[in-house]
Amino acid sequence: MSLPTVSQGSYFEAVDDRRYKPTPHASGAWAPDEQHFSPLSGLVVHALDRHRAAGPDNGLLLSRISYDILGRLALDECEIEVETVRPGRTIELLEAVVRISGRSVLRARAWYLAELDTTAVAGGPDDRLVPPDSLAPWPAADLWPGGYIDSVEIRPVEPRRPGRTAAWITSPLELVAGVPVSTLASYLTLVDTANGIAVRQPPTEWMFPNVDLTIHLHRQPRGRWTGLDTKVTFGPTGQGLTSTVLHDVDGPVGHASQILTVRPLPGA
Repeated sequence: MSLPTVSQGSYFEAVDDRRYKPTPHASGAWAPDEQHFSPLSGLVVHALDRHRAAGPDNGLLLSRISYDILGRLALDECEIEVETVRPGRTIELLEAVVRISGRSVLRARAWYLAELDTTAVAGGPDDRLVPPDSLAPWPAADLWPGGYIDSVEIRPVEPRRPGRTAAWITSPLELVAGVPVSTLASYLTLVDTANGIAVRQPPTEWMFPNVDLTIHLHRQPRGRWTGLDTKVTFGPTGQGLTSTVLHDVDGPVGHASQILTVRPLPGA
C-alpha cells in the first residue's frame, strides 16, 4: 500500500470540508498502514468545532466525549459526518461518524454543557504534576514504532514502572495543515497516547489495543502540554483498562478511560 504524500508539519491535510488525508505522521504503533487513533480523535473534535461554529453560539463547553472504534483505521482518506442529536440552550449532544472507503470505522458522541460561574463552589483533588519544563524527554520511539509516536515529545514525571506512569506530552505538528484548530482539539489529540506510556508488558510480545476512549472534563484545558497520570490494569480473561487523570499546567482537568483487548502476539 502506498502512503499519502507527506506534509512536513501536520497529521492531516484537508481535502474539503468533510474529508481529510492523513500524513505518515499519523501512522500507528501496531501497524504502519494504519492510523494511530490519537490524531484522529483530535480531528473528530475539530469536526465537532466546525459543526458548532456553523450554528448559533450558545456558549456550551465540551464536557464529555466517548469514542467507539468500529474497525480498522486504515491510513487512507477519511470522511467525518457530524449531526446534532439533542439540541439545547444549556445541554447539547453531538455525534460524529468517521468513514474510510465508505465504511464506518469510528463513532463519537459529545456532550456540551452550559458555561456558568461556579467559582464559589469549585473544588476537588488538586494533586499537580511536576511542570514539564524541568523534565527530560523519553525516547518513546525506542519502544513503539510509527509516525505518530516519532512525532511527539514525552517527558516522564518520574521513572516509568510497568502499568504506572505520569508524563507530559506535546507535539510540534499541526493537526490539520494550514488550518487553525482549538486548544481543546490540540489537547485531546494527545490523550489516547496514555495506553502507550504505562505498558505492563512489552508490545513485542503482547498486544493491548484499546477499542474505545471516554473523556470527562470538569475544566477546559489550556497550554500546549497534555498531562497524563496513568494506570494500566490487565485482567485474567483478556481485558484490560487504562485509567488516566488528565492535567494541564494548572492542575487536573478531567479523566480518561480506555478498555483494552489483551492478547499474546503470534510467535512471541
